[in-house]
Amino acid sequence: MIYKLDNIDRKILKELQEDSRRSQREIAERVGLSQNACWRRLKAISESGLIKGHTIRLDPADIGLGLTVFVMIRTRHHSRTWLKQFRQEVSSIPNVIDFYRVAGDYDYMLKIMAEDMNAFDRIYQKLIDKIDLETVTSYMTMEAIADSRDLPI
Repeated sequence: MIYKLDNIDRKILKELQEDSRRSQREIAERVGLSQNACWRRLKAISESGLIKGHTIRLDPADIGLGLTVFVMIRTRHHSRTWLKQFRQEVSSIPNVIDFYRVAGDYDYMLKIMAEDMNAFDRIYQKLIDKIDLETVTSYMTMEAIADSRDLPI
């Protein structure tokens, strides 16, 4: 079920996306609600399943993950069995940060964060050793211009 957001709900969610550590009181003040009214809305939004968790953002370079690679994969296999194994294998690699099935020239896109090119090559070897793939194309990034942006609410 899709939760119907009104303008106040959108303001609350925008505040939380900017800083999920903000207190309920601070959010209420920023969006022009009483603390109780804000609490009721936050409770309804949370119970709807719209909020998927509370996380922090780390600077990848500061924790030794200086290389971001987008990997495009084409496969000749499309069976449920192959797909299940593929999803399990890719999901078991902690350096795969994002994983999508896509339309177009490729079938899947992975965002991989690695320490350096040697670390990426080890991840790549692990990927191709376990799964039969037709084409794997990797794009090394030079600069993150807009990364981890908030969702437009």
